Amino acid sequence: MAIAAKDGNFEFDLDDQSYGTDPLADRETDLYRSEYVVSFVEKWDELIDWRGRAESEGQFFIDILRARGKDTVLDVACGTGFHSVRLTDAGFNVTSADGSATMLAKAFANAQARGLILKTVQADWRWLNRDIQGKYDAIICLGNSFTHLHDEMDRRRALAEFYAALKHDGILILDQRNYDAMLDHGFTTKHKYYYCGERVSAEPEYIDDGLCRMKYSFPDGSDYTLNMCPIRRTYVRRLLSEAGFARVRTYGDFQETYAEDEPDFFIHVAEKSTVHVVRWGGAGTGEADIREVAEDYYDSESADTFYSIVWGGQDLHVGSYEATRDIGEASDVTVDRMIAKLPAFTEETRVLDIGAGYGGAMRRLISHRGGSATCLNISEVQNDTNRHRNRTQGYSDRIRVVHGVFEDIPEPDASHDIVWSQDAILHSDRRARVLQEVWRVLKPGGLFIFTDPMQSDDADPAQLQPVYDRLQLNSLGSFRFYREAAEAIGFETVEQEDLTHNLRTHYARVREDMLANYDTLRDSGASAEYLDNMAVGLENWVKAADAGNLAWGIQVFRKPG
Repeated sequence: MAIAAKDGNFEFDLDDQSYGTDPLADRETDLYRSEYVVSFVEKWDELIDWRGRAESEGQFFIDILRARGKDTVLDVACGTGFHSVRLTDAGFNVTSADGSATMLAKAFANAQARGLILKTVQADWRWLNRDIQGKYDAIICLGNSFTHLHDEMDRRRALAEFYAALKHDGILILDQRNYDAMLDHGFTTKHKYYYCGERVSAEPEYIDDGLCRMKYSFPDGSDYTLNMCPIRRTYVRRLLSEAGFARVRTYGDFQETYAEDEPDFFIHVAEKSTVHVVRWGGAGTGEADIREVAEDYYDSESADTFYSIVWGGQDLHVGSYEATRDIGEASDVTVDRMIAKLPAFTEETRVLDIGAGYGGAMRRLISHRGGSATCLNISEVQNDTNRHRNRTQGYSDRIRVVHGVFEDIPEPDASHDIVWSQDAILHSDRRARVLQEVWRVLKPGGLFIFTDPMQSDDADPAQLQPVYDRLQLNSLGSFRFYREAAEAIGFETVEQEDLTHNLRTHYARVREDMLANYDTLRDSGASAEYLDNMAVGLENWVKAADAGNLAWGIQVFRKPG
């Protein structure tokens, strides 16, 4: 469908792009309106390839928005409407905005051709709240659009406008090209995730620290260009933080880990605020909530980078090292040991994993035994990873991912046959309450199987303070504590298998691999302070294990039938 001319927008009257006498000197934010001439916009979808783009990104943005309970979405760089259409079709209440009138008109036409009517508004980000109405649960700014802003004050002003247009718990999803790699190593592309048109090329014809001039070549021989500002990943993250966003998580090409394979694009998910105690149902006492400490820890970029690279991003638990030194393989052995202690499954068997991390254990369990699983976890960063892997590995119809805490499990009474947990309950200062919640959600005859780093029954807590300090804990459980607390509720003790020797080996191996990958971890986003503190903390755990103050093993309790 051809784009019709519109009164009052000069873009519709432009036949050719114009950069003046020196295109490389044209580095003005307002240039974008004259770059998207009608003939270029008409060809834009050849570059995008809607079907290829949908296949490459899957449900990534839909999952992030749904998981956080978002409904109203402002697409501030809707372009030809790809994400506005997808999100509208998925049930979100979307408003589509763009500074380019030609893009906005094409988006409306694309949606109309698919049986949808978009709510559209032409808006320059620097004056966004002048042109929109109300506040939104989420804002998306995709397609490398943010790099049309050539001036830092324009970028700061745009982010301030985004922040003001969000509700108090809103999120901003903003992407950018991986200009770090382009500036430092030259241009390469997998041509897989964003620009999926197989017959269109999109490559820089010039790049320096202040300009990336992209050239788009189409099958009919026509060429178009865009002058972009090659802003770096860490710079954008800093701007987001300085704009007031409380937490920023960065993905690469819709993946949670990108250390080993440089992505074409970065996607930043920025939260306007973090709500902890209220979200968990508490009243707020002015003291730090240990659940908030755990969530902040695991949601941090440093922690996520560390666990993704050193642990492999599938599991976060202690491995079994009798036959291997590899952390990932040892983690699988622990899972397999636990699986072997479970009764036979049917397709109706339901498992709840509390403190599920990245969800690797449930994927392994379901693949071996069948049934279905629910992963309960406090970190939305890890939950995003879990959902993405479940979808890409074919488990999304058998594994649910739920954000929450295990002191107040959001599941019905007597709803699960098995409750599973690996090295997570140590993060609670109400472990007896966790056991009570497990009892509540288990069916009669159901099993609770778990591991947890613990102190030995006769340990001196004073000697364990350095261990507590590593994860800001105030205590640890023990074999005796779990046995007595579980039996007091009514559980029957089935087994407490002591495998403490693996705890010592595990923390030593993790420390060894962390130090061997120190530079890679730093380059991937982990701070030197985090890694140095982790090295000391892991050494303290090894020393405590050598002194006989720690314990670990597989514990099984049954709720009587």
